[in-house]
Amino acid sequence: MSGSTATIAGAVDLSWSERPTRALLKLAGPITVSTLSFSAMTLASTAFVAQVGRDELAGVGLGGVFAFALVCFGIGLLRGAKTLVSQAIGAGRHDRLDALLGAALGLAVGFGAFAALVGHVLAPFLVEISASPRAGGFAAQYLMIRSLGAVPLLILVALREARYGQGDTTGPMRATLAANGVNIALDALLILGLDWGVRGAAVAALCGNAVELAMIAWPMRAALRRVRWERSAVRAVWQQGLPNGLQFLMEVGSFLFLTAIIARMSATDGAAHQIVLHLINVSFLPAHALAEAASVLVGQAVGAGRFELVPRVAWRALAAGGGYALVCVVAFASTGGLIAGAFAGDDAALAAAATTLVHVSLLFLVADAANVIARGVLRGASDVRYAAFVGILTSWCTTPPVAWLLGIHLGMGAAGGWLGLAGEIIVGASLFWLRVWSGKWRSAADLARRNMVSARRDAPQVDVTTEVAPVELDDEDDEDDDASIEAVA
Repeated sequence: MSGSTATIAGAVDLSWSERPTRALLKLAGPITVSTLSFSAMTLASTAFVAQVGRDELAGVGLGGVFAFALVCFGIGLLRGAKTLVSQAIGAGRHDRLDALLGAALGLAVGFGAFAALVGHVLAPFLVEISASPRAGGFAAQYLMIRSLGAVPLLILVALREARYGQGDTTGPMRATLAANGVNIALDALLILGLDWGVRGAAVAALCGNAVELAMIAWPMRAALRRVRWERSAVRAVWQQGLPNGLQFLMEVGSFLFLTAIIARMSATDGAAHQIVLHLINVSFLPAHALAEAASVLVGQAVGAGRFELVPRVAWRALAAGGGYALVCVVAFASTGGLIAGAFAGDDAALAAAATTLVHVSLLFLVADAANVIARGVLRGASDVRYAAFVGILTSWCTTPPVAWLLGIHLGMGAAGGWLGLAGEIIVGASLFWLRVWSGKWRSAADLARRNMVSARRDAPQVDVTTEVAPVELDDEDDEDDDASIEAVA
């Protein structure tokens, strides 16, 4: 076994290991554009709906959180496919890619159909949990429509994670930009032009997702024709993704509970929560992009047996993400109140509540970057159980109880809930980085590598040179370095 392992690992050139920061930025750059584009899409929808009314805005916020909650388990589960794909490339096991993609697509369809069904059953109950019955009605309407897109959304996630795992972040970026343009154009037409209000926002989002799916799937049409269903691949994706899915589900459930608590305070608190949440996504999302890039590089390193590269990737990603978050802290400290006030329009109470939440967010912006990057590193190393345990524990032991104590019992409103969120993020980031620094992820990484190397080899070998193009990480790299990170052509 050891001889076979050495041969496989030796076939992989991790030339990016000489300059991991550059490799991280080359992968994370397109993901950052994608996530910022998605943030701009959400901000645009929020701005259009805000022109209609406060109840409509609060309804879209509440319905949107529930819509995401329904698919969050599937999204977390499918991220396991990205880890396995990157590890397969690191181990030289290109023969596993078709089966891993088939497993991800099958799971996406199954969980998407379940989410759509639950969404239609759950929607009427949103009226009961909202402080304003009118806002609750809009939330129910939004959730009913958005649930219709659960299956294509998870298929989109499955394809995107597979492409990320192979090192292609540019293709998904183009798809997200196109979806952003379609969504904004339809927001203007449907929400304001045709006076569809909340219904228009939901339809615009579905159309944007459909365009994004088409643009991601088209370059993968050859790979999609080759996908196959293997129980071993399904089992591998399930085992890798299950802790991720449970973590996402429980953490989103905690945040959903926070949103519900805030929604019951007042429509003003609910609307302020919605505005500032999307505003500070500008600081969150680049860190998420770095976490995705770190996960891919760590996965390749683990697949190749180069465990010493994992800490290097981790600390370089933290330096980049933490530096950006510090810039955002300064920017929000100086202009956040003005931006929040602009979104609130002539509503002075809403402007004041939103400004308070911007100031609370300054407590955890850097810690949030550290939190998500450490998670990405641990996912790439297959240390997913620890990440899930800590994520679930911190989210439920801090945010909901503190939100109730400070927000409702002591009358601090939405700011009390956000203080609980700050505690969750800071404690979680500390525990995740302790794990990375201690090296206790190595046992999980070693097991994942051995499983990848020993996986069945009776499937036909794929000639990836006809499907894959290299990502150049250094202008001075030799031609032999073009296998360092591969991207779907």
